[in-house]
Amino acid sequence: MIKIGVDTGGTFTDFVYLKNGKWEIFKVLSTPEDPSNAVLEGLKKIGGQKRDITHGTTVATNAVLERKGAKTAFVTNKGFEDIIYIGRQNRKDLYDLTYKRPPPLIPADLRFGIDCRVDSKGEIIKDLEEKQITDLIEIIKTKNVQSVAVCFLFSFLNPEHENILKERLETEGFYVSVSNQIVPEFREYERASTTVVNSYVMPKMERYLKKIRRNIPDADRFRVIQSNGGIISPETASSEPVRTVLSGPAGGVIGAFFVGQTVGRKKLITFDMGGTSTDVSLIDEKIPFTTESSISDFPLKIPVIDIHTVGAGGGSIAYLDEGGSLNVGPESAGANPGPVCYGKGEKLTVTDANLFLGRLIPDFFLSGSMELDTDRLNYYFDHYSKKWNIPPESLAEGILKIANTKMERAIRVISVERGHNPKDFSLFTYGGAGGLHAAFLARNLKIPEVIIPKNPGIFSAFGMLLSDVVKDYSLTVMIKADYSKRQHIKKMFLQLEKKAFDDLLREGIDKNDIYIDRYLDMRYKGQSFELIIPYSENFIDDFHKTHQKIYGYKTDKDVEIVNIRIRATGKTEKPALERIEKGEVDPEDALIRWDYVYFDGKKIKTMVLSREKLKAGNRVKGPAIIVEYSSTTVISPFSECYVDDYGNLILKVRG
Repeated sequence: MIKIGVDTGGTFTDFVYLKNGKWEIFKVLSTPEDPSNAVLEGLKKIGGQKRDITHGTTVATNAVLERKGAKTAFVTNKGFEDIIYIGRQNRKDLYDLTYKRPPPLIPADLRFGIDCRVDSKGEIIKDLEEKQITDLIEIIKTKNVQSVAVCFLFSFLNPEHENILKERLETEGFYVSVSNQIVPEFREYERASTTVVNSYVMPKMERYLKKIRRNIPDADRFRVIQSNGGIISPETASSEPVRTVLSGPAGGVIGAFFVGQTVGRKKLITFDMGGTSTDVSLIDEKIPFTTESSISDFPLKIPVIDIHTVGAGGGSIAYLDEGGSLNVGPESAGANPGPVCYGKGEKLTVTDANLFLGRLIPDFFLSGSMELDTDRLNYYFDHYSKKWNIPPESLAEGILKIANTKMERAIRVISVERGHNPKDFSLFTYGGAGGLHAAFLARNLKIPEVIIPKNPGIFSAFGMLLSDVVKDYSLTVMIKADYSKRQHIKKMFLQLEKKAFDDLLREGIDKNDIYIDRYLDMRYKGQSFELIIPYSENFIDDFHKTHQKIYGYKTDKDVEIVNIRIRATGKTEKPALERIEKGEVDPEDALIRWDYVYFDGKKIKTMVLSREKLKAGNRVKGPAIIVEYSSTTVISPFSECYVDDYGNLILKVRG
């Protein structure tokens, strides 16, 4: 069977595949107007039958960010119609006097209240009447609604009303999401918000996945990676698309964890710089998860890999801000028109700056399969240099320094601001543009080592091939934490585990390959938020220790269990990392030529090396440029690197 990983990005769609025992990679330009076109183009190029395809998609993400989802209605209890508008009192920019929250995805005229009620014990105190259902259906039909999000109070305790309404609405042809199936937990605002996002993107995701499925052979196995790093069937992804919002970046973190384990690095800061954005995550011996993520300021109460994103990528556009200062991003040139050097764009980008300084070498961009227009680049650098009164070389280096500062700030958010010292970690770098910037970020953050895997430009696609089938389940229980309740807690876990086993069996997983991890959401009585604690026989002591570690104290107050959670994992076969041929210290066989490259305002004679010809044990002292199909790596004058047994570049950075 041919194994294929596909990752859709803002500029390129990446493919990595194992065919006839040999790994192959390539990129095609993304097709933002219909991302499936680029995916199908690449799959057609690979060919073959009975393929195993894992896909990371940005369809759900872009639909929310660009406000291009379905026309959606929101249904809740009478009197609570504006819950998704009111939200919480917290604000993103605390000191911005002009700050305005983004408007909700569903306007006021499409928010409806039904006079039914379940109380806080899960008992029905007012029935859902048939007339209210028929009246609702008539109204939303006249408003041309496509999709409906339903979130009744306390439906996580008793889902009867939601399920009745879902069945009726689906019979009438609407797409429907109900909160008890998406987030069966308390906190009605977060539960409603997550359900709304799911309904908003559901029609678009279903059409997208159906088009791909329709245009590939029936014998192909096709699955989608979720934000939690696990893979699911396209049917599940179509009904619960909110779980794919961080689909692509999750693959990279999974891959970094796998490679890190293989080479003996358990503390990693992952740095994924693509064409549109940069994604960073911190791995401290385990993959980090959170249930407090958001997209475009809309909270999502689902488990996702803890990834922080900033709008700085290779396609990020440079401009003068209102104060006349040079700035970069978050606006991106994307795939069309793309950077100036791609032949269509007219605004300078980070990629253009790297090319202008000689750090990106046009002869070897995508192994020469894509031509970069240097004459056009020089014309626009001259144009903006005169317009902004900045010398061309200073302009290019300024663009890169500003982009580096934004990415450095993102890394500080997930490390320093959470009590971690970057010096204790290795910077694991991938993405098409990551290798161009990693050494400079490591120096600024005092990170002593950078790891750049083979084929970094398609690494997220590779990581997808390492993913297991993962499903998360939760249930709000609201009970006092007491060791005498262990058996009761285990019985509740078993209820979730039965559902998990059934779902994974439907996903095609053998029962012997299913593993269950148990968790408790716990807090001191009176607190507003919880800590997720792995379940053990000493779960209360574990909570106290974790609270002490994170917040610096523990108390004698009663402890509550708010939610129980399980993570069900269906293990899949993993491709092994291949060792490369051993060589001498001198990488002379990989030397292509010498070029002059700008570093700190000076042109420095610099080696250009072919990564494909590097061997294990080779050492490269900066400055040097290492070229390969999917990416370019800059070994700065203040760093040097060696090649390990698996072909990873290990950079040692001097302060």
